[in-house]
Amino acid sequence: MPTQIEILLDKIKALEDELVEELQKQQEEFAYEINKRQVYFEEKIIIRHKEYVKRLFNYITDAKLKHIISVPFIWMCIFPVALLDITVSLYQAICFPIYGIPKVKRQDYIVFDRQYLNYLNIVEKINCAYCSYVNGLFAYLQEIAGRTEQFWCPIKHAKRIKSLHSRYQKFIDYGDAEHYRSKVEQTRHDFNDLE
Repeated sequence: MPTQIEILLDKIKALEDELVEELQKQQEEFAYEINKRQVYFEEKIIIRHKEYVKRLFNYITDAKLKHIISVPFIWMCIFPVALLDITVSLYQAICFPIYGIPKVKRQDYIVFDRQYLNYLNIVEKINCAYCSYVNGLFAYLQEIAGRTEQFWCPIKHAKRIKSLHSRYQKFIDYGDAEHYRSKVEQTRHDFNDLE
């Protein structure tokens, strides 16, 4: 019989799924279609979008000085982020098959689609690509870490944590020594929901 926590986690997951469905309804409202991972707008929408693009000169001259000064600090993060990406991707490629953990699909987390928005200028598109990469990468890393934690230490925390990863509901309750010893191996390999 599921615990109250498991019931609540299932409700959260269901609400997340419902939220994604609602967000997808915007596809109809804003007249675009996704085909083979590319976004296509109706021609009349493209024309309307181009009316809203902020010219590059105006974009730069309107920028606040403090934002311009911060740009190098934002962009220098790309080096450690890319190194982290390479390192964790190699870890997953080598270790997940050894452990029998299903691999995380990178394309499910790192999504580049804002370049299709014709109301963005080139700088905005580059900035959006950077944000898409970094935030998508962190979500990708969290899923890899969650699956790793499920294999190596599938125990819930005693203290409240701010954000739960997708595997957390599979974990064994904190302090439940008997259940841990009897179910740890089963829990380590319980990835059936991913297949």
